[in-house]
Amino acid sequence: METNKITMQKDDRFIRDGMNGFERNVKRAGDCILALIALIVFSPLFLVCYIAVKREDGGPAIFKQERIGRFGRPFYIYKFRSMRLDAEKGGPALCKKDGVDTRLTKVGRFLREHHLDELPQLWNVFVGQMAFIGPRPERKFYIDQIMERDPRYRYLYQIRPGVTSYATLYNGYTDTIEKMLRRLRYDLFYLEHRSWWFDFKILVMTFLKIVFGKKF
Repeated sequence: METNKITMQKDDRFIRDGMNGFERNVKRAGDCILALIALIVFSPLFLVCYIAVKREDGGPAIFKQERIGRFGRPFYIYKFRSMRLDAEKGGPALCKKDGVDTRLTKVGRFLREHHLDELPQLWNVFVGQMAFIGPRPERKFYIDQIMERDPRYRYLYQIRPGVTSYATLYNGYTDTIEKMLRRLRYDLFYLEHRSWWFDFKILVMTFLKIVFGKKF
């Protein structure tokens, strides 16, 4: 998982999924089982987060947004709402890094810092729209801009997007198109080299970074 393994230059070769059909099916079954267990275990935390978001401004606690998933199909990703209701009244906008975005609510800022806003994505994993590990799903608005500069993004449509990713660990939060293009190179490396062991290492490293308060 060394970053210097990644080829930084573009090429036009087709990038295949590193997992075969059997490995993909086992991964999907494991994701489904783990997501169901996590939904049950963390249900009290779900309730606490729901009440906290709801009480702050009376708005909906669950935020849904259309993202593009496997095979280029749109789906709704679910999160605990961390921004004001009018956060995107001027159109799509990326959240600023390091908690300086004034659109975040007080509760939302806490949820983001501790990655609790992502908990509802366990449902996305359970129903098969996402996996625990995979490229982070993006909005079509930004995918179109990425594709104009690097059309290899289309290769990511071979696999389910993930709750966390190899790119998240090493590229961090993407608040600019330039960072999205860099993230794409990490995602393509993951696509070509992914395996059960690679996924396990990403999952463990993500857990450790969250536990020790690492922001990404």
